[in-house]
Amino acid sequence: MSRLDRLPAPLRAALGQRRLLKVIAGLTNFDAAGVARIARAAGSGGADLIDIACDPELVRTAAAASGLPICVSAVDPELFPAAVAAGAALVEIGNYDAFYPQGRIFDAAEVLELTRRSRALLGEVVLSVTVPHVLPLDQQEQLAIDLVAAGADLIQTEGGTSACPFSAGSLGLIEKAAPTLAAAHCISRALAAAGLAAPVLCASGLSAVSVPMAIAAGASGVGVGSAVNRLDDELAMVAVVRSLREALGTGVAAPSLL
Repeated sequence: MSRLDRLPAPLRAALGQRRLLKVIAGLTNFDAAGVARIARAAGSGGADLIDIACDPELVRTAAAASGLPICVSAVDPELFPAAVAAGAALVEIGNYDAFYPQGRIFDAAEVLELTRRSRALLGEVVLSVTVPHVLPLDQQEQLAIDLVAAGADLIQTEGGTSACPFSAGSLGLIEKAAPTLAAAHCISRALAAAGLAAPVLCASGLSAVSVPMAIAAGASGVGVGSAVNRLDDELAMVAVVRSLREALGTGVAAPSLL
């Protein structure tokens, strides 16, 4: 049995139909009230999963507010077991956007080591790992293959912080998403060519304009953070999540992934 089979049935269905929508509260966001607002908006707007900082109390808060499965994100594997005990359905290494402004860069060797440590700590828990966008695309492809071999069940892309959009409107939103879309395209094809069935989640810099492109690029789902969590008004958050849900449509079956 695949570890992905341990996920809640609605989450498995969303992955299999390539329409998973994950709302990201932020790896460094430990504000319980703010996380609860984002979680409520994610649940009300039709998201499938909420991604929060790795903290047991936040897991309980977000689950109660959203009614959704919880993913916890961190770059310290030792934090994961307590969050899983609190009810997290899966864990994630990354993404690394919050660290780049501090000059903190994650290379392939470090991400691989974090993956091995996480898998050793949590043998049967679903593990998602973000591939750093600072690597050239060919190195991102190879790292994704190596991560799956090391025990990653899901691969996530990133790239919003490296994008340099220079246009207004929809064109600018597409320019913002270009790095993570390119990574999703390359990594999904590299994994398929290697005979590996790990789903790819496309995240960082996405909007309702670009999430359908992520699915077309080969992703099984998307992760959206700042388009939602930067808003102060909860109703506005709900509206954005609903627009993302609508943009993803009903999904495209991909039975070979699960």
